[in-house]
Amino acid sequence: MKAIEFIKKNAVFCVAAAAALLTCFFVPPDAEYLGYFDWRTLACLFLTLAVVCAIGNVKFFTILARKLVLISGSLRGLFLMLVVITFIGSMIIANDMALITFLPLGYFALSVGKKEKYMAYLFILQNISANLGGMLTPFGNPQNLYLYSFFEIPTGEFMSIMFPPFLLAIAMLAGACLLVKPEKLIIDEEFTEKLHVKRTLLYMALFMLSILIVFRVIPFWLGLAVIPAILWFVDKDALYEVDYALLGTFFFFFVFSGNLARIDAVNEFFSVLLQKDALLVSVLSCQFISNVPSAILLSRFTSDYHSLLLGVNIGGTGTLIASLASLITFSEFRILYPGEGKKYFVMFTVINLIFLVVMTAAAKFFFL
Repeated sequence: MKAIEFIKKNAVFCVAAAAALLTCFFVPPDAEYLGYFDWRTLACLFLTLAVVCAIGNVKFFTILARKLVLISGSLRGLFLMLVVITFIGSMIIANDMALITFLPLGYFALSVGKKEKYMAYLFILQNISANLGGMLTPFGNPQNLYLYSFFEIPTGEFMSIMFPPFLLAIAMLAGACLLVKPEKLIIDEEFTEKLHVKRTLLYMALFMLSILIVFRVIPFWLGLAVIPAILWFVDKDALYEVDYALLGTFFFFFVFSGNLARIDAVNEFFSVLLQKDALLVSVLSCQFISNVPSAILLSRFTSDYHSLLLGVNIGGTGTLIASLASLITFSEFRILYPGEGKKYFVMFTVINLIFLVVMTAAAKFFFL
């Protein structure tokens, strides 16, 4: 039962491990395997996740967001507030952590305000905002961190590539929120959490340090020496709470993609495919194997990081498995409303496909 539960919870990790193992039969392990891994990306991802877990433990973003929810005033205002908070949060603490932090706020606010019928729509918009909000920064999404490091993209160029779709995402999410009626919303319950100021300031300093490491200002080995050591004494739980399955997924997909690149027929197939249309190939790949694995796999067969960046970020919308964050939202909704999973799935697919089609078309004709 524990094994089944682990597989359900870490499906992408298990698929990555199986895929890596399968390719080892075609390319037996040798010294070249060591060249598959982007150690800097793995280090940056680990450090960022550890600091984000520590910030989550002091509930800084939760307390701030709850105070904002209290002053939202109307149902439309609440939607706008939560979507903006999730959008900005994904830029700072990554999309999955943003959802884990802010989805409960949406549930709380609509439950207390007796507006549960809007829950599915709110969760879906929060999910899309989490997937698209992190696209602007190299540390906003795991696939961004990888591509930023792998191709050594200059920071200014990275942000200039992602800024147009970032603005389009804001406009589309704002439009989706405006469809909600501006009904008066009253939230009477108070929140009792207190902010631990000293720890919050320390964790913010560590977060800034991790960002400087991502931006290559400070060597990653220095961060590996400093950040885990401080967290070990101040908040050991943060180190235990790191998403090691995500790190493992990266590890195994490095092996998988590295081996595929050494198989001549596969190398030629992907190279030709990506040469024809790297944007559409990356968008479609995300719909079947998720955006992080797509970024790792396809980066081995193309140098067109402009199209690849757009594709694996926009491709996070669409199907339920296009992004791991979408599975988090779906699981949370099914727990809260066991009998409404099918309704949520249909609504999720329709809304996400609208975002996917519009943003892909815009990228194809205006952003490349």
